[in-house]
Formats: sequence, C-alpha cells, structure tokens
Amino acid sequence: MTSSEQTAEKIHYICQTYVETKAGRDGQAGVKIAKQYEYSTASEAQNRAEREALSEDCAGADAYMVIEDPNSGEVGTPSFLIRLGYVPEFDDF
Repeated sequence: MTSSEQTAEKIHYICQTYVETKAGRDGQAGVKIAKQYEYSTASEAQNRAEREALSEDCAGADAYMVIEDPNSGEVGTPSFLIRLGYVPEFDDF
C-alpha cells in the first residue's frame, strides 16, 4: 500500500430518515432518526431519500455526505445533498 492510499480520505454518502416524536413534558414535538443507509454514490443516497420521503410514516429525509479521515477516524461536518420534509435543524444534527 502506498502512503497516499493510507491517508486517502473516505467519503460516505448517507440517506437518513426521520419520524416524528410525540410532545414531551415541554410540549414540544420533534423528530428522531428512524433509518440510516450508506451508499457508494451521491445519486444513490439522494434517490433513496426522495423515495423514503414519500412514505407515509416518514416525517423527513436527508441525503448527505461526510468525509472521514482514516488515520484519526474523525468525520467532518455533513454536506447536505437534499433535505426533504420535517428534518432537524443543522445545529441538532
């Protein structure tokens, strides 16, 4: 393995779906993660998010990419490809 292969960043393409949560003691309803799927391309993740968002029990769906540093295991900030329906604010992500 060459040194460039050892340090190459790994890109993850994720489709994440959400379901609504009932109002708690504070009276606020929200969303929580329901499912997460990983794909090898951005278009696959985006297509899945679009299909999932049409589902009756799905409150919303995101398709995003993150870059992982294989040396440290750290994952960068998500870069959203598409956000559909009722999804959490970015700060809540």
